[in-house]
Amino acid sequence: MNFWQRSRKIIAAIVLCLTLTITTACSSAPVAQDVNQLPAANGQVYSQLERGNSATGQKFGDWVVQTGNGLISDAYVRDNNKLGVVINRQVQPNEVRPLAKSLIQGFHRNFPNQDLTVLMYAPDKKLILTAQYDEQSRQVQYQ
Repeated sequence: MNFWQRSRKIIAAIVLCLTLTITTACSSAPVAQDVNQLPAANGQVYSQLERGNSATGQKFGDWVVQTGNGLISDAYVRDNNKLGVVINRQVQPNEVRPLAKSLIQGFHRNFPNQDLTVLMYAPDKKLILTAQYDEQSRQVQYQ
């Protein structure tokens, strides 16, 4: 064999080995399952929200769920002025507004001197009530 033929066979063998190594390593990697994906009742998948997009918001969202006495299944805080709350089926329709008012009061203690919004969601994640606290007038408006 001459030098060029031998070089070509060696290079082909190296390329083949590298190709097999790379494709085997990539294809045998376990597929990571997204832990934030939860099955919805209708078979679709939705992502579970983080409790807050700041450390303080995260702590307050955790506190809301822990102290909700089973009435609140999930909560999140965004931009330290929006609180979203998913209520459980135990909450009666006439209890939603008082619960929102209570949440606004606690939210205001933790995030003072600003306008605040509490979004109340049904267990199916549909918005059922919006409570807006105006810092200047110190009044809560419900929609």
